[in-house]
Amino acid sequence: MTTANDSPLAQDGDRRRWLALAVVMTASFMDLVDVTIVNIAMPSIQKDIGASFSVLQWITEGYALAFAAGLITGGRLGDIYGRRRIFLLGMSGFTLASMLCGIAGDPQLLVAARVFQGATAALMVPQVLAIVHATFPAHERGKVFGMFGAVVGLGAVSGPILGALLTQWNLFGLEWRPIFLVNLPVGIAGLLLGRRYISESKAPRALKLDLPGVVLATGGLLMLLYPLTQGRELGWPLWGNLCMAGSAPVFVAFVAYERYKTRRDGSPLVELSLFKVKSFAAGIGVEVAFGIACGIFFLIWTLYMQIGLGWSPLRAGLTGIPFSIAVSAAAGVSVQKLVPRFGRKVLQAGAVSMAVGVLLYIWETEHFGLGIKPWQMALPLVVMGLGMGLIVAPLTEAVIAEVPREHSGSASGLINTTQQLGNAVGLGLVSVVFFNALDERAVAHGRAGEAFAAAFRHGMWWVAGVLGVVLLLMFALPRKAPAAEVPAGADMEPAAV
Repeated sequence: MTTANDSPLAQDGDRRRWLALAVVMTASFMDLVDVTIVNIAMPSIQKDIGASFSVLQWITEGYALAFAAGLITGGRLGDIYGRRRIFLLGMSGFTLASMLCGIAGDPQLLVAARVFQGATAALMVPQVLAIVHATFPAHERGKVFGMFGAVVGLGAVSGPILGALLTQWNLFGLEWRPIFLVNLPVGIAGLLLGRRYISESKAPRALKLDLPGVVLATGGLLMLLYPLTQGRELGWPLWGNLCMAGSAPVFVAFVAYERYKTRRDGSPLVELSLFKVKSFAAGIGVEVAFGIACGIFFLIWTLYMQIGLGWSPLRAGLTGIPFSIAVSAAAGVSVQKLVPRFGRKVLQAGAVSMAVGVLLYIWETEHFGLGIKPWQMALPLVVMGLGMGLIVAPLTEAVIAEVPREHSGSASGLINTTQQLGNAVGLGLVSVVFFNALDERAVAHGRAGEAFAAAFRHGMWWVAGVLGVVLLLMFALPRKAPAAEVPAGADMEPAAV
């Protein structure tokens, strides 16, 4: 059995390790782009296959939920059965799921393929940093993690633009489908190279699987999110309210089982003792609330620009460039310069900046009306982007700063999971905060622009409110958060941009 410190490639300095790195970085890039590339194509998907608005929510929500539910288990499978083996299995499934998404002609089949894609990403992504640790000696990892930071930034910036171009070009008359099919040649090449150049490694003492915990947590979330997402279209039926109420005892049963699992073999899905650390518990709240805000914003923003304003996918995608650039610029400065000096005040300033940007956006959409131009949106988007950059880069280190070192791995895994869960909940809330406020009579009478703009403003007020919660929770974070040793985002999903 090999461990992270005795990989053949790491020991003999074999140059093949850089090819192995290229493969796992490509896999990370595929996953990051796939998160960000879909939003921009939503209106095209709706028009082409007749998807309802709730189906549009599930296209992104299903991926996020499946990814979150499988992250911790995916990491443990790699520790037990081999990171290379599980990575290649996940990459195979991700490539197959991408093909299924690209050929789906039915809205429900597309949602099912996206859920499958999220589940296979949960097998693939957790292995990436473990493979890096197994492949590279300690003195080279700093350089490698820097490369990962660049990949994260590139994925965040290029995803929306690539999605806009592939949709706008309508290659071979395939409309939006190339945003998924583009993964096929990349995935096949990655599989061939990965089999040859990635060396196998396992954990010397891996934690056991907690499949009952996964079932309880996922079941509770589905009981909450399914009626929340579908309720508006179904007229908010009684069974939906009962289902959402019933999710509470399921979550209580999950906590009880996790305590039992801890006593039995010390391998719970969630290490509940971590929540005794005040800053960690508050930090998890920050992660969830921040994910909710992002989940709401990015979906309603796309719908507003393309359906409300009638912009093309390319115009909408290009409008987001100032936001993406601002996120990347602020993220780099926050970790390297600001956080070591000002600590949690940097994150709090980020929350305030994002909220100010949201309020500016609300004002501009009302002031300029349906004649608003992309350049007029640049100011609120830059303000929001700078705020997000100040948060996303240093947040993980701030959350785990006071967690005992022996639990840092479990804490990081839980942080990554809650980020995705928050995003899934935010996407589910879009039914309430956006579509519930959408004047369908105005849409039916040809005033879709006015209706979508009003619903967008309503949703943005919710985003501002959630960011207020984020700011309050940040007061429980350590005053002086340490600078990150690993660039934030190297082992996690960023919010979809």
